[in-house]
Amino acid sequence: MPLLRKLVQFIDLVTDRSGRLLAWLALAMALLTTLIVVMRYGFNTGSIFAQELVTYMHATLFMLGTAYALKTGAHVRVDIFYRNFSDRGRAWVNALGGVVFLIPLCLFIAVVSWNYVSESWAMGEVSTEQGGIQAVYLLKGLIPAMAINLLLQGIAETLRSTLVLVEGQS
Repeated sequence: MPLLRKLVQFIDLVTDRSGRLLAWLALAMALLTTLIVVMRYGFNTGSIFAQELVTYMHATLFMLGTAYALKTGAHVRVDIFYRNFSDRGRAWVNALGGVVFLIPLCLFIAVVSWNYVSESWAMGEVSTEQGGIQAVYLLKGLIPAMAINLLLQGIAETLRSTLVLVEGQS
């Protein structure tokens, strides 16, 4: 079991570091949004590129932040019953939820999005807006990236719960 524990710790470390990095992206996005508003209403000028960049930042923040949200327990769950469960009961719910719902969903998203994203990358899909970001394929690439990140953290959470069930400690 020490190998599984090390794997869980490694995935947690990667997720934690990427989540902390994404927090800075949220600040950058807020500052850019402020700049766009000042440019538009203060100087009567705008930038399609800057507006699309906010969209890209927003998508990146949410798509790549899902794994960090899972790790930190920030996802929505029905706590009416869950909060009253013992550590072992919670471990059962988390392990079964991971195996039955989360891991298959992540695999499904990765597989289903693959052709959509690879076609976008192959053609070098660009923005339809004049002056927009000429890399829509990067935005679409976030779909399988989200699925893979969430899958890895889902595996870590499922293994952590399994270790609680097997070893009896949290």
